[in-house]
Amino acid sequence: MSRLRISIVTPSFNQAQFIERTVRSVLDQRGDFDLEYCVLDGGSTDSTLDILRRFEGQLTWTSGPDKGQVDAINRGLRAVTGDIVGWVNSDDVLLPGALARVAEVFARHPQAEWVHGRCEIIDVEDRPIRRWISMYKDFRARRHTFENLLAENYVSQMTTFWRRRVHDQIGYLDESLKLAFDYEFWLRLAKRGAPVYLEDRIACFRWYETTKSGASFEAQFEEDYAIASRHARDRRLLLLRKRVASARTVAIYKVMRLFRIVLRRKN
Repeated sequence: MSRLRISIVTPSFNQAQFIERTVRSVLDQRGDFDLEYCVLDGGSTDSTLDILRRFEGQLTWTSGPDKGQVDAINRGLRAVTGDIVGWVNSDDVLLPGALARVAEVFARHPQAEWVHGRCEIIDVEDRPIRRWISMYKDFRARRHTFENLLAENYVSQMTTFWRRRVHDQIGYLDESLKLAFDYEFWLRLAKRGAPVYLEDRIACFRWYETTKSGASFEAQFEEDYAIASRHARDRRLLLLRKRVASARTVAIYKVMRLFRIVLRRKN
């Protein structure tokens, strides 16, 4: 049996502060698989390109104007050749052994179309934070149903990988969406079948106040609800459950934001 080929795409724009950590976390993966890594940069004006040049021969990269993050990811997904694909944003990182575990699961479950796993949240200095969110998502992911995913998104993007062939049936990311495009894609995958959930920690999501999830969480949850409405149609009770869960989460994030403001003023 031939080895699985895993292709990773990274969209990037002015992320020199983090991108070397991201790139190394992908290139340092080892296991019974072949790796293809593609970075699509949107025309960075910081030192991102100097960093990418250090990895010539280990990855492919391009730099130039694009239509944003989703456009870059889609172009990467269309260009790569792996059996298994996924994307890692330019401020997130894979954990050691992540792709070996992913390859093992796909090999053991030939009918599975997608997998995701546990995620750790880190700050700009790579320190773990918000462990309670990771624990909650793990709790929800272990109880997956399509209805539960409609009500609440517990899939961590940077831990998620799928068979490239699914794009022939369900297409690519929806470029009309700006904040919750990954969630919309998960729902399309979930309509075809349940994911395999890896209880291992697969990747780290880097949270800081200027990330999309940090600065635009209210708009993100509105888009999230609109996406669920597309797939739930007339299921009013399910959409009510979705609205309640989103409102609860937004309220928690608002309290956390207020707490950070108070702490900054005190310091």
